[in-house]
Amino acid sequence: MNELWFPAHIRIDGDQTVVQTVLEHLRGTEALAVSFAKPFHAEKDASLAARAHDIGKFSADFKTHILHPERNMHVDHSTAGAQAIRDNLPAAFAVAGHHGGLPDGGNMRTATGDDSTFAGRLKRKGLPDCSAWKQFLTLPTGGAPDFCKAPDRLVWQFYTRMLYSCLVDADFLDTERFMNPQTDRGTEWDLRELETSLNAYTNRIYPPQGALNEMRCRVLDACRSVGKGPKGLYTLTVPTGGGKTLASLTFALRHAVYHGMDRVIYVIPYTSIIDQTADTFRRVLGDSCVLEHHSGVLFDDTEADQKLALATENWDMPVIVTTAVQFFESLYANRSSKCRKLHNLANSVIVFDEAQMLPLPYLKPCVFAIAELVRHYGSTALLCTATQPALEAFFLDYGLQTTEICPERERMFSAFQRTTIKRIGALSVEELGARLQKHAQVLCVVNLRKTAADLARILPEEGRFCLTTLLCPADRKRLLHEIRQRLKDGLPCRVISTSLIEAGVDVDFPNAFRELAGLDSILQTAGRCNREGRRAAEDSVVAVFSLQKSVPKMIRQNIDATNRILKKYSDLNQPEAVAAYFQFLRSLKGSEEMDQRHILEAFERGINGCAFPFAQVAGRFQLIDSPTRTVYILRAESEELISQLRSRQLSRKLFRQLGQYGVNVYPDHFQALRDAGAISLLPSGDGILEDSTLYDPTFGLQPNAEPDIDRYTQ
Repeated sequence: MNELWFPAHIRIDGDQTVVQTVLEHLRGTEALAVSFAKPFHAEKDASLAARAHDIGKFSADFKTHILHPERNMHVDHSTAGAQAIRDNLPAAFAVAGHHGGLPDGGNMRTATGDDSTFAGRLKRKGLPDCSAWKQFLTLPTGGAPDFCKAPDRLVWQFYTRMLYSCLVDADFLDTERFMNPQTDRGTEWDLRELETSLNAYTNRIYPPQGALNEMRCRVLDACRSVGKGPKGLYTLTVPTGGGKTLASLTFALRHAVYHGMDRVIYVIPYTSIIDQTADTFRRVLGDSCVLEHHSGVLFDDTEADQKLALATENWDMPVIVTTAVQFFESLYANRSSKCRKLHNLANSVIVFDEAQMLPLPYLKPCVFAIAELVRHYGSTALLCTATQPALEAFFLDYGLQTTEICPERERMFSAFQRTTIKRIGALSVEELGARLQKHAQVLCVVNLRKTAADLARILPEEGRFCLTTLLCPADRKRLLHEIRQRLKDGLPCRVISTSLIEAGVDVDFPNAFRELAGLDSILQTAGRCNREGRRAAEDSVVAVFSLQKSVPKMIRQNIDATNRILKKYSDLNQPEAVAAYFQFLRSLKGSEEMDQRHILEAFERGINGCAFPFAQVAGRFQLIDSPTRTVYILRAESEELISQLRSRQLSRKLFRQLGQYGVNVYPDHFQALRDAGAISLLPSGDGILEDSTLYDPTFGLQPNAEPDIDRYTQ
């Protein structure tokens, strides 16, 4: 029997039918998968999984499926491969899930062939006869790397997911090369050239002029020097204004070039600041080598943007700028669309900007994932922040010690201290408003969206801004641009904001007010005050106040921890005060609060008798776990997009564009809008705002049915 009798894919070129045989596809997939697995020494298992993944296509049923797609036949072609290599569990799991996603392991004692679990798949009978594969190929023995041979279920599940990533990305790419041979992903680069461009840019501040620039140069020098250090776990603790964005990139590129690593991945907690970071990197390194990947990024139809859009599938780019949500949810996902990129985390430098924002309810799973990438996958992690969250003890559990890059931290923080933090006690909203009106330019950060709106409405309209997540992204960007311009021009500018302005938003106010919250939040607000050090610290006051109302439950323990630190430390900017705050906060919340969804326990012990619950954990691991729904705002700029949405002309590009005009709201708010007849419901469960009077480009979406803390993490 000729191998041409078994087609894997068919494409039509003009009047010709071109066939890729199963054997050709297996060989192509194997070559790619082995290359992907090389950084973590999993070539043997990758070879086995790739060669076995489609042996179920050596059947008459699958041939009929390929030649007669109009019959809509479903042929299970992945189970046969999993059964053939069942003695190698990581490879067998990867093969079983290469189309439908990594399955739950199930229970080998109780599972039946009808179960969708891995155990059920191994017991499945009545599969199409694909025994012809034995005429064309033999299966290698496989073999996991040494670190995966110990009986550690957490290590094993992580390895399985990384091996799965190698397989599914190789499978997609080989198929794409055959079906769309004209596709150009443009995946060649030289990190040395990027480092040269970065050095040329940063060298402009040498020799340094002034004390602050001298300190910034010391940070850059340290990053270049320490960048030649061994792979591992590093921290960069630099005060706001210390230039940590470019300093951390300096370390990352030096380290990657020195060790022959593949890429730099920059992980940011908020979409509100990812744009400015990506813009900075593009300005320094060039547009074509920086991939910005998050829910709000837009790609146009140019050839360059199409390459970037393709790169979002597997992160095959030299510099990736992404969100913590995208990064960590991918690491605990089970679907191929999210897991394709994972193998490209190996042998990479991964920078976690604003590391203090690692989500506390998922802190232990996040720390474990970082530790695994460093311990076993040839990656280096850099925790970068002005308020280092004291994670050393967590990493010590995995045998990792941190190396601080910043020289003379205490001196550095003293040099960059540009504000004075003062407590001013309890105020009413009216009293607070009166104090704000005494300042022509001032920032006030509060905990609740309703408070922000109430406070902003009692201020003079000229130069008044209210920033919350009830504004769509397009309006937030517009208002931030206007705010920066008014600050620069010396015009009245009073900004009331929730915490979305705190982490990394580049604004510079002469004075600031902050409602009592976690110490890290207070210091982040301070970072928006006298940012460039043009005024004396005693003249740039960050006034900490409490409002005469109950404390939001979500941050009550954060406030308790802050109050304790306020009693113990006179200087809140010092690293010791920040470390003490995080340590006390975690003691208040307890160990279980740092893995609220029992992610690690699920793999260590199973879930209700189900071993290795990949699918169940993927459902549990949702960093944004509130059931928000999107309300799209109908306006001139979004009218055509919403028209396409109504007519169901759906595409990923459409939803990326629409994201600029969407507001995510909680169930009570959504229901209030429905009850008012203000929105039309979409099949997805989201809505279109039909009553334009309920959206104000200054205040956002109304009515605000849930006076909730602004949980801005995307």
